[in-house]
Amino acid sequence: MKIRIWLAMIVVYIAWGSTYLAIRYAVETMPPFLMAAARFLVSGLILYLWRRLAGDPAPSRLHWRSAAVIAAFLLVGGNGGVTWAEQRVVSGIAALVVGSSPLWMVLIDTFIPISSLRGGSQGASFRQGAAGWMTYAGVLLGFLGIVLLIGPFEIMGHAQNLDPLGVGVLLLAAFSWAAGSLYGRGARLPESPLLGSAMEMMVGGAFLLMLGSIFGEWSRLHLAAIQPASLLGLVYLILGGSLMGYVAYTWLLRNAPTPLVSTYAYVNPLIAILVGNLIASEPLTPRLLFAAAVIVGAVALINLTRNAPKPVLDELSTAVPCCED
Repeated sequence: MKIRIWLAMIVVYIAWGSTYLAIRYAVETMPPFLMAAARFLVSGLILYLWRRLAGDPAPSRLHWRSAAVIAAFLLVGGNGGVTWAEQRVVSGIAALVVGSSPLWMVLIDTFIPISSLRGGSQGASFRQGAAGWMTYAGVLLGFLGIVLLIGPFEIMGHAQNLDPLGVGVLLLAAFSWAAGSLYGRGARLPESPLLGSAMEMMVGGAFLLMLGSIFGEWSRLHLAAIQPASLLGLVYLILGGSLMGYVAYTWLLRNAPTPLVSTYAYVNPLIAILVGNLIASEPLTPRLLFAAAVIVGAVALINLTRNAPKPVLDELSTAVPCCED
């Protein structure tokens, strides 16, 4: 199980770290919500058909309701917000701002127990046991590293101030993703995690399609004007970001401790910066590398909570039985 968890974490690190640049290219010549809708509708339909043909039973109405709630948080509020914001904020900065999601996960888990919102008993919290202070210290250290990465803005080669609306939407997207991630740990979904992921992508894609229609994006969609880079970005988002990354993330939410899963938001900015340097020639400065070292240290500190005394980690990893129907 440990090997599978770490393999899934590596997939999430690489797949999602590189999707920020893919999103930036995709929205250059495609409306953001319609582009995101196409991404999740296509990948969700492929995955859903595969799992149904493989013998997974048809989901119930309760399963679809849970998938709709998760999709609203993760794919509409989270991914949809990031996609829209990258029209105004460059991909590297977007990845760094979204890195605040682990902080939101800890705050939500502390002050708004998600289990109570589902009508169940209060589950494990970061406040419990000896591991709590280490988790908080790791989150705060990671957030400080992100602050070092963001400012001053010239470290990313951009002297102008960040767009406030874009940054605000990114922060809301991070909060939405954190809430959806915690809610998804105990939501009633099909026994097959892959089928559950497909349902979330299909419902999320439908929501994004409606959102794009409400904002009048059809009038901005001109097929002849779509550039090859945007098409390649969309294809990569479908294959890497959705079919690989999102499936791995959904599986991790049901099989790995929340502190470990949340570390993706610290590693993703590093991948985004490296991809930006290799493909878009974004600079790698000493200050940026120092901040990267701080973030990696935060990841190591959070991972130490996996070795904390029981019952903290047992509750974090087993409060929601795997594949519970």
